[in-house]
Amino acid sequence: MDLTSPKIIKELLAKYGAKPQKTMGQNFLIDKNALSKIVVSSGLQPEDNVLEAGPGLGVLTQELAKKANRVLSLEKDSLMITILKETLVEYQNVEILNQDILAFSDLPFEEYIIVANIPYYLTSPFIRKFLESPPKGKQPKKIVLLIQKEVAQRITAKPPDM
Repeated sequence: MDLTSPKIIKELLAKYGAKPQKTMGQNFLIDKNALSKIVVSSGLQPEDNVLEAGPGLGVLTQELAKKANRVLSLEKDSLMITILKETLVEYQNVEILNQDILAFSDLPFEEYIIVANIPYYLTSPFIRKFLESPPKGKQPKKIVLLIQKEVAQRITAKPPDM
């Protein structure tokens, strides 16, 4: 199932009576080039474990599952969980939990890589959580995030001169 196809996404959402929830900042990744860049940037190896926040319909999750040992995806929207059961049915190395990433604490991995496409409102608390107080005190080996351009510019901006 090509989850980068707007037509397929519309059909899938209609089938389940779903739509992107603005309050959750949901947006669905359809740019194949961006998807490829995220996966390549992650540098995943077959032995790697991945923690993914907000898999949405599962487009990134599918690609991560092809490269990693195990993918644990946390999705806050219970309707998306129902859809993910369909879109990820063939991936035995994917586990989906209906949970808020910011409340997550039960990390099953010793080592892990975070890969996610996260909404604007989540960026700062997400980064802070995994750098300052990660689950079970285990910081990720790497964090690869697709974030809004303006947020990235703010994060990487130099402080103003005094």
